[in-house]
Amino acid sequence: MSLLKDFSKGIWRENAVFKLVLGMCPTLAVTTSAENGLGMGLATTFVLICSNIAISLLRKVIPGGVRIPAFIVVIASFVTVVQLCMEAFVYDLYKALGIFIPLIVVNCLILGRAEAFASKKPVIPAVADGLGMGLGFTLGLLVLGSMRELLGTGSILGIPVFGAAYPPFLLLILPPGAFITLGFLLAGMNRLESLRK
Repeated sequence: MSLLKDFSKGIWRENAVFKLVLGMCPTLAVTTSAENGLGMGLATTFVLICSNIAISLLRKVIPGGVRIPAFIVVIASFVTVVQLCMEAFVYDLYKALGIFIPLIVVNCLILGRAEAFASKKPVIPAVADGLGMGLGFTLGLLVLGSMRELLGTGSILGIPVFGAAYPPFLLLILPPGAFITLGFLLAGMNRLESLRK
């Protein structure tokens, strides 16, 4: 039951985008489309799971005084793997995400999970935590990217939804649109929470 709790908390109760409001740099910058949001979310999830595994395995070996620099080196190693794989296999997505792929190294979500959870727990709970937090982050980016793409261009994943008669609301795919869309989504999430109580 504890593993399920470790996994599920990241999807809703401690969702990085909608509850903890972590990782706002990639959240606001790359979610101009559902594809970009999904790509960044999955890349972050991979790094989160792998770094949680490595840090959990090394938790008793890493001295307390160099804990954070050691975590950054571990995370940077996995980000490098992701970056090279994306460049080799999904080049268009790699180009679209640009500088935000290497910035995964200092994403406060990953560093926070390494410090607060993986460095204190065994491997299996660390994997459950990484997977749950990563999927929650991916879900947040996907929802935000989908809303911005749908309302901003009238399509999802490049497939027209509203037809040619739809006047695109281009503001939503521009940087201010990220703040506006996120604000409405956060307001909606807060309203749902208040109705549940």
